[in-house]
Amino acid sequence: MVHAGFFDRAGPFPLSHIAQRVEAEIADKDSSVEITDIRTLNDAGPNDLTFLDNRKYLQQLASTSARGCILSAKHADRLPVGTAVVATSAPYVAFARALSLFYPDSLRSKVATSPWEQDGKLVHPTAQIAENVVIEPGAVIGREASIGPGTIVTAGAVVGYRVVIGAECYIGAGASITHSLIGDNVIIHAGARIGQDGFGFAMSARGHVKIPQIGRVIIGDNVEIGANSTVDRGSLSDTVIGEGTKIDNQVQIAHNVRIGRHCVIVAQSGIAGSSELGDFVVMGAHSGVLGHIKVGSGVQIAFMGHVKDDVEPGAKIGGAPARPFPDWAREVAAVKRLGQAGRRVTGNKS
Repeated sequence: MVHAGFFDRAGPFPLSHIAQRVEAEIADKDSSVEITDIRTLNDAGPNDLTFLDNRKYLQQLASTSARGCILSAKHADRLPVGTAVVATSAPYVAFARALSLFYPDSLRSKVATSPWEQDGKLVHPTAQIAENVVIEPGAVIGREASIGPGTIVTAGAVVGYRVVIGAECYIGAGASITHSLIGDNVIIHAGARIGQDGFGFAMSARGHVKIPQIGRVIIGDNVEIGANSTVDRGSLSDTVIGEGTKIDNQVQIAHNVRIGRHCVIVAQSGIAGSSELGDFVVMGAHSGVLGHIKVGSGVQIAFMGHVKDDVEPGAKIGGAPARPFPDWAREVAAVKRLGQAGRRVTGNKS
């Protein structure tokens, strides 16, 4: 199925107009170039604009197919021939303004929009409801939403504008789902929030500029998401949860995160923006992954482990910051021995 998307795109715009709006500089020879969209460095095509703010993505500059790139002038020589330099001292702020230009309605999440009451249920007439779907009283099914056969939407749940939910799913009481495409046999427990804005702001001396969040949440088959957990939609790219992954209660998944197949993420853990987990990763309770980190397949993160660097596949790590499990265990044991030795010296047996 081809999805119509959640936000309407404006444009195209001449690059000179974009540069003026974002307070950036371009060469005269590039001023009349027409730009149709904004995409990531890897996804951008010959009519798109992209941006660079984080040095971790410098290696992607040379291979981008974008027609123009917002970046600091000091990195301009890394761009391929044919990609226009849109130079600014504040690339992230400029990116936020450009994204708002192309997607002017994206600073607010799409709502269900004027549902009609049918048989005691709030179901918009444009929604596509398959056979054997159960919609309990108080649930709201928004405009152009699609729900597959055998799915149960319980009391007080909200299924937003153009959301797609597959077959045999369960949506718990009070859960809200927006800007999302969901597979089959997915369980979303009570109070979960799926598809809301990611936390994105370009900070500057003049205040914090909100980054429009135009991506989606993509959830594979047989995923389970616990009560009061949150999955933010992507900024430019999508937030993706692979098939078979199980997420406990009160877990935070930030924007642009990509989680592989059959991962297990235990209560009150968090994954920061643009990080990637491979397949069969296990995160213990209260563990966390910082932004823009890659965690390889089969990695096990002990409870309260905080990952700040990329992790090779199959590693077992723990601690804050997280390091290989044997090293962490030895450090914990050494600290315990120091404490015991200190008590013996002072005579304190407590």
